[in-house]
Amino acid sequence: MIISSARTTVFDIDGTLCFDGRTIDGRILAALAACERAGHRLVFASARPVRDLLPVLDGAFATATLIGGNGSLVSVGGQVRARAAFDADDLGKLLVEAERFEAGYLADGPWDYAYTGPADHPILGRVDQGRLARRVDLADLPAVVKFLVVDATDMAALAEAGRVLGMTVNHHLDESIIDFAPGATNKWEALASLGIERYDAFGNDINDLDLLRHARHGVRVGAHPGLDGVAAVTVAPEPGAVAAEIARLAAATPAE
Repeated sequence: MIISSARTTVFDIDGTLCFDGRTIDGRILAALAACERAGHRLVFASARPVRDLLPVLDGAFATATLIGGNGSLVSVGGQVRARAAFDADDLGKLLVEAERFEAGYLADGPWDYAYTGPADHPILGRVDQGRLARRVDLADLPAVVKFLVVDATDMAALAEAGRVLGMTVNHHLDESIIDFAPGATNKWEALASLGIERYDAFGNDINDLDLLRHARHGVRVGAHPGLDGVAAVTVAPEPGAVAAEIARLAAATPAE
């Protein structure tokens, strides 16, 4: 499905709009609403699967396009589809590496998920908050669109093994997790597949690199060094600063 990209603004979620893993501050929600009223088409693009975006948005912005799993899932008009998934051979090779490094993981299908990590891992606080899905065995997922390693004996070596296999790998050192996606899947590539080429963007982490690099106006939230020189503006990672920048964008006349 091709979507008009006129006045499109794309927002990452965690660390950009959401700072507690569960909610978006009211000031940010108000600024997003102002942006929508000003005629901006809102897109939310996250490492989370679509299932885990919905509780954070809590019913707001029902017409927004959602990109989940760092580009492997899209939801347009409420219809969720997988646009990238691991093929059986690649997934088998990744599982061999995961076993070699005694990895615990969260594997997402188009809707349900499998989990083998520690029962007290913080990631579980962000998984299926709305109780919308089922936790199943990996073999019961119809497809795997994202594979998140939450612990392993050598995280750096496992991340490199994924790169050697040709996967998109985001090693989040601050959270001690590795995010594997099939092939060259990322948020920007998913936007392009929807026909969105001109957009503004807000992001905070290395998985937002291409999203910000290709934006006509990019806003970095926080100071991730991997995004140095990529965004036009950097704002503090706190709700007031983010809300003010969104409101500024809503009030500005976009350059065409």
